[in-house]
Amino acid sequence: MLFKARGKNYSRRALKKLGVTAEGCVIVSRTAKLGRGAVLYGPCIVSGESHICAGAHILPFSHIEDSFVGAGATVRASTVIGSEVGENSSVGPYAYLRGGAKVGRDCRVGDFVEIKNSALGDGSKAAHHAYIGDAVVGAQVNIGCGVVFANYDGKVKAKTKVGDGCFIGSNCNIVAPVTLGAGAYVAAGTTLTRDLQPLDFCIGREREKVKPQGAAGRYKNG
Repeated sequence: MLFKARGKNYSRRALKKLGVTAEGCVIVSRTAKLGRGAVLYGPCIVSGESHICAGAHILPFSHIEDSFVGAGATVRASTVIGSEVGENSSVGPYAYLRGGAKVGRDCRVGDFVEIKNSALGDGSKAAHHAYIGDAVVGAQVNIGCGVVFANYDGKVKAKTKVGDGCFIGSNCNIVAPVTLGAGAYVAAGTTLTRDLQPLDFCIGREREKVKPQGAAGRYKNG
């Protein structure tokens, strides 16, 4: 059923007249705008000045507040507050967009990715377990698993700029303020603290040291 709160939310009949498909427990504020052909599967909430475009899919356990979701985009079990999701982009599950996050067209924002006060260019992807804060990320950029944009030093929140076509491997720390030129490549496990020129390759990890039998006695079962 669709819950009502003193006329503040759309009724199921009103949504149907708008050409919106609503299944399950769906709460939509009357201040929101919905395009014909939008699909909402509950439980979900669309509140504030949100705009859900035609053909967008809001799937269960999502909360959209004061945000724009473009045509053909999909939000799965995620929270989007004061942010934008571009056409045909995919968000979630369990993603968090806030503070003016802007996701471009044909992007992928996967599970446990948080984007704050940042722009993600068309075709870029952060598939899982990443934090992107106070950054401008270009088009067709890959952000690997476990990447952290270290934007705060305890006093100042600094910006990061990532050029088109960059590749940032898994478990990297991008320590702001830094700029990555177009096509730069940051190898997995790197902590980046300096600017990169276009097409630079950066690897910032120490090679392994193996001590034969050095583990003896270090662990209770060793």
